[in-house]
Amino acid sequence: MSVRVRWAIVALVLVVAGAVALWPRGDDAPQAVPPSPQPIKTNLPTCSRQGVAVETMQGLKAVCLADGGVTDVAQAFAGPVLVNVWGTWCAPCREELPVLSAYAAEPGAIPVVTLAVQSDQAASTALLRDLDVRLPALFDKDDSLWKALRPPRMPSSYLINAQGQVNLVSDPPVFRTVADVRKAVGQ
Repeated sequence: MSVRVRWAIVALVLVVAGAVALWPRGDDAPQAVPPSPQPIKTNLPTCSRQGVAVETMQGLKAVCLADGGVTDVAQAFAGPVLVNVWGTWCAPCREELPVLSAYAAEPGAIPVVTLAVQSDQAASTALLRDLDVRLPALFDKDDSLWKALRPPRMPSSYLINAQGQVNLVSDPPVFRTVADVRKAVGQ
């Protein structure tokens, strides 16, 4: 058999194999289904809140780290509430989150909701678990809240009053003690 004939046979085999690989299959052929992400078990409280929805946050959604569900941010931020914006990569955030959790556990504390930004969802949940922080926690999956709030530093906290007005807490810029939080919220 000549070399040309051999190459012609090889080419023919490759063409047939390609046609078989690309040939449409019937609907009964098994389809590959990507695995569903498993929810991360947390001890975080739900993100649902009652009150006057924050008008400037209408239409924005975030992931609730407690259950992975989508949450209406305008309702989750219904005031009065202290909203803390943090990231897993932010060292002062790691110091501040346990302080906020301790404040929120006190009788008469206003609700505290945390917002993880520019971070990984699983890493955010793991950090809260590792720090033993038990606060309602939202995850800004698409950076829409980052863009809406425009935090000037990390961490940043916002006090939202009962009328839905959003005010940046600037004194102190980072909560180091529960007394710092009480002072910032006017208690």
